[in-house]
Amino acid sequence: MIGDPGQFEAIGNRLGFQIVEQSPQKLRLQWQGARFPAFLCLGIALLLLFVSVPIVQALQLRGFVGPAAALWYFPLMNLVLFGISIYLITQRRMIVFDGTAHQLTLRRRSLYRSIMLRAPYGEIASVKLAVDQVYSGFALGGSTAAEKFAVPALRIGFTSGDDVLLDRGSFKKLAELGRLVSEQIAKPLEIDPQLQS
Repeated sequence: MIGDPGQFEAIGNRLGFQIVEQSPQKLRLQWQGARFPAFLCLGIALLLLFVSVPIVQALQLRGFVGPAAALWYFPLMNLVLFGISIYLITQRRMIVFDGTAHQLTLRRRSLYRSIMLRAPYGEIASVKLAVDQVYSGFALGGSTAAEKFAVPALRIGFTSGDDVLLDRGSFKKLAELGRLVSEQIAKPLEIDPQLQS
């Protein structure tokens, strides 16, 4: 195995991979990133552009002594939102099960880096559909911060004892995805009894 399985743990509780290519030789899954917050930040940045351009022009003409001097943070806020939106738009994750090379490839890309994990099918020990305990991370209305809740997760276990997260989501969707993965690598799908009840 080349790469670190810990680099592929999800920050949020769900990913939602889509099947891009499915054949007896290859199964390719892709996650496009957080689209809604990305386009929300981009929309706000474009709206702020109508305010920021006149402020920048006023600052160029009169410096920080004119009436626009108190609004210097608008162009800065616009740049930050634009940067966040570009970062979110460029995030992608891809999982490829290549039957001809008998190899699993996980790739995580963003604006500034790309991380890859490769493992031959011989190093894969199991395909597990189990429950992950995920922190909520939010405290609302006096609730306790960082409470855990159970989320179904599809993982691949390696002979080294490590495992890597493929996806989190609904049981039905993950059971179908787990069946496709287990067929591709010729390993049985292990389902946690908690999820079957």
